[in-house]
Amino acid sequence: MPVRKRYNCSLLEHNTMSIDAKAKEFISYDTVEELIAILCEIRDKGQRILHIGRGSNLLFTQDFDGAVLHSGIKFIEYVSRSNQEIIVRAGAGVVWDDFCAQMAQKNYYGCENLSYIPGEVGASAVQNIGAYGVEVESIIQEVETIEIATGTRRVFKVEECEYGYRDSIFKNRLQGQYIVTAVVYRLSTAAVVNLEYGQLKELRSQDAVPSAQEIREAVIAIRKSKLPEPSELGNAGSFFKNPVVPVEVFNELAAVYSELPHYVLNDKQVKIPAAWLIDKCGWKGKCHGGAAVYEKQPLIIVNRNKATAADIKELATLIQQSVYDKFRINIYPEVNYI
Repeated sequence: MPVRKRYNCSLLEHNTMSIDAKAKEFISYDTVEELIAILCEIRDKGQRILHIGRGSNLLFTQDFDGAVLHSGIKFIEYVSRSNQEIIVRAGAGVVWDDFCAQMAQKNYYGCENLSYIPGEVGASAVQNIGAYGVEVESIIQEVETIEIATGTRRVFKVEECEYGYRDSIFKNRLQGQYIVTAVVYRLSTAAVVNLEYGQLKELRSQDAVPSAQEIREAVIAIRKSKLPEPSELGNAGSFFKNPVVPVEVFNELAAVYSELPHYVLNDKQVKIPAAWLIDKCGWKGKCHGGAAVYEKQPLIIVNRNKATAADIKELATLIQQSVYDKFRINIYPEVNYI
């Protein structure tokens, strides 16, 4: 298919928070060559650029006066295989859960804990998506990109991506400078599983090691029980990052709240679930304008009744302030404000 362009385009279908912002121009493409040509044209116009996936981690606070780009590069290819590993390359426009589904069906381990996370393959490498004890950096080998300023191809080895908790070089030091076109993953053909997180521990009681498909199905069931479908209730998934605090801070809180859930990262840092902190502040189910905190999972802000971006931002700020007032802990949005 040729490059598709739309002007004064509504972004309602391109963000899961269901905010009806508009883009001056919306451009879809299917190949790296098309992307390079598009970038050249946009540079000549001096236009602003925003590249999006499925918009599952965005809050449009206003119309975008520039070009919004979306990748239609969709392929999954098997590069090589050894005794216990398989290398898989996927186009940036592949729906992330479709990729997870195909890997689990073939019983390749590594991404099953990340099943049902909304978004696309390209965004997985930018956001360093994570769930149930696994972050995608653990299976990424390379990230293929195009430099926006020059149209030059560059491949980032995983060691160059500066991955951290929900973070990468593409979100920080090189933010807005590269567009991901494909990601190369290293998966395991042997049964390497992570069942240490929450309800997944129940799978450890089985006599045999669960298949990747069984773990995927368990993850999907857990997510569906806690998270609303964006098609039914606008949301961006987890709105806040889980705070990482020094051990000393955790010990002070644990002395007061013996039930405080936590995940020890190392001998100096502990991760505390933001959902627990928000819930303790009494936010579950509370509304602000058209926005609300989801009644089943306080980490989720939903578009309950035609919320504006201002409603959502204000609610997020109120939550942040109340968590700080009660626990002296700062929590930060995982969602990007545009």
